[in-house]
Amino acid sequence: MTPTELRLRRAEKTLDVTFDDGSVFSLPAEYLRVESPSAEVQGHGPGQRKVVFGKRHVGILNIEPVGHYAIRLIFDDLHDSGIYSWEFLHQLGREYEFRWAAYLDELAARGLSRDPAHRP
Repeated sequence: MTPTELRLRRAEKTLDVTFDDGSVFSLPAEYLRVESPSAEVQGHGPGQRKVVFGKRHVGILNIEPVGHYAIRLIFDDLHDSGIYSWEFLHQLGREYEFRWAAYLDELAARGLSRDPAHRP
């Protein structure tokens, strides 16, 4: 699968992706950030995945191509180490409802919030 269009909607904080199989996904920046394929989020092996929280308002600053197979997203919290392959982006789109619900459940179970911590 290959995207035929990538459209960053900064004001809405979403990335719209259209694939050559006809599927179209509107992926929120927060979702893309907390599901980042980076080692910082996924860890370096099984069971090392970290729960990213406090990213409700995160946006995407830029999209950089990585060869002909992926993109790197630069978020406004300066996270930029995740390489999103076309297959992974498609998977994130297909599994959005399941993954998002699981993420919200995990936050609740750990007493964490989507909102950033307030500093005095």
